[in-house]
Amino acid sequence: MALNKTALIEEIAGKANASKSDAQRFFDAFTEVVTDSLKNGEQVQITGFGKFYVQKRDARQGINPQTKQRINIPASKVPKFTAGNALKDQIK
Repeated sequence: MALNKTALIEEIAGKANASKSDAQRFFDAFTEVVTDSLKNGEQVQITGFGKFYVQKRDARQGINPQTKQRINIPASKVPKFTAGNALKDQIK
């Protein structure tokens, strides 16, 4: 079972004893801050939870699975998340 955005916001509101609209605003602010930080080349590290960062992928060649032709895949940047030790320990 996956927790979608709406259900996550409801869970946050319940745990924080806040309204859903407040939880929505806080969640939106959190995602905006993380996104802006990653765009600026910064990492976001939350002690005990994890680290959000950007990883660079070099340009490479791939194969189109439908046509079997070689294609050039351009360099890109992808967001990554690494779980912290405290989060890993909670999941065990």
